[in-house]
Amino acid sequence: MEIRDPVHGSIHILDEEIPIIRDDFFQRLRNIKQLGFSEYVFPGATHTRFIHSIGVMNVAEKAFDRLFKPTLFEKDIQRLKETFKLACLLHDVGHAPLSHSTETVMPKLSELNIPKDFLSLKDQKTDRQATHEDYTIKSIVDSSFASSFSLVEKKFGLERKYIADLITGHTSDASYFTVKGINYFPILHQLVSSELDCDRMDYLLRDSYFCGVSYGSYDLDWLLDNLEICIENNTAYLGINERAVVTFDDFLLSRYHMFIMVYFHYRAVCLEQLLYKYFKTSPLEYTIPASIEEYIEHDDHYLMKVLKKSKNKYADAIIKNQVPQKIFESFNEGQEIHLEAIQAFLEKEKIEYIRSGSSGRLSKYYIDEASTSKYPMKVVRKLYGSDSIITFNIDEATDLFTKFAKAHAVNRLHCDVENLTPTQHKNLLSIIHSYKA
Repeated sequence: MEIRDPVHGSIHILDEEIPIIRDDFFQRLRNIKQLGFSEYVFPGATHTRFIHSIGVMNVAEKAFDRLFKPTLFEKDIQRLKETFKLACLLHDVGHAPLSHSTETVMPKLSELNIPKDFLSLKDQKTDRQATHEDYTIKSIVDSSFASSFSLVEKKFGLERKYIADLITGHTSDASYFTVKGINYFPILHQLVSSELDCDRMDYLLRDSYFCGVSYGSYDLDWLLDNLEICIENNTAYLGINERAVVTFDDFLLSRYHMFIMVYFHYRAVCLEQLLYKYFKTSPLEYTIPASIEEYIEHDDHYLMKVLKKSKNKYADAIIKNQVPQKIFESFNEGQEIHLEAIQAFLEKEKIEYIRSGSSGRLSKYYIDEASTSKYPMKVVRKLYGSDSIITFNIDEATDLFTKFAKAHAVNRLHCDVENLTPTQHKNLLSIIHSYKA
């Protein structure tokens, strides 16, 4: 099967992979938009998790073929390749309606009944709220989705549990990923989820294309051509050739700029906050089921039908794309005292407001992966006139992981100014303008 993709061109799907893509579990992603409420701001951003996931698998195949070119057709390497490709294809299969926005109404993790082998020790002892990653694992290892894997299991000898392992980042059996004494689990997991993974390599280009902006552009081909396998203590880690560090910097900057200009656009974020208020004030109108088979029905269309039928004022505002006026926006920590003064006035006057901040969000797109990754990314320096190489961690080659951590915090306040009394409006403007400088 061939898929025509506006970002990557022709994408070829193996016959054995077709049942997986055609299964209801994966087809559900056709009705889940990649960027949630961003469509309300960028009308072209109607692309879905479905085509993104296929794009990620396409990037994954290119990356794998580059890294394993000398041994690509060995049986064990082919098994690893298909396991890795499917991990990239299915990494988002558990996403809820409107992507991340509805995870607050997911059930407790225990209600999903995920087999213990796929839960960390911490998750086995606590009962946190489930996330889309938990639904992803449940779909792959313990659902009717299993029947769609029969052809790839038969041809490549792969096992679904190891697809899930690559997504979660931990495995109880590294021997599955070990070929000729080398454990390839770390590098494959890094390409699924790390500071330079196939997911981000696709969504930056795709989101930029469909939003009609250029912030997400970077040189994908050069990055892929310069990926390296770095082996330490018989374990393979992801690396890039030193000549591609500048391109990696560009990749990081693209992610940062996309976050500021697209992912954290004030209207999209405010709509998300209105959805949270809807869930809080009408808690029984919409919940996400713990049953993985019932979960198939829950997509953007399902949720929007619920919102359209609701009498809740926040649901009505979402449907009509009516967000409260943005009254203050700060881009650095020095303005926090100004924001707090405005917020104190709103609270004193009992004026309803929405506050949104980038703290905890920016790290998801940009900052914390380099310092917290248990599998550090490497830079490879090849010595002239020798077969010897030198490797060092990526954070020794670029400081962009930490450069923007504090200097570019974004915080905003919104309120319905039309509902203010003349006196309240006058006093609010006075406070805002007094701190403008």
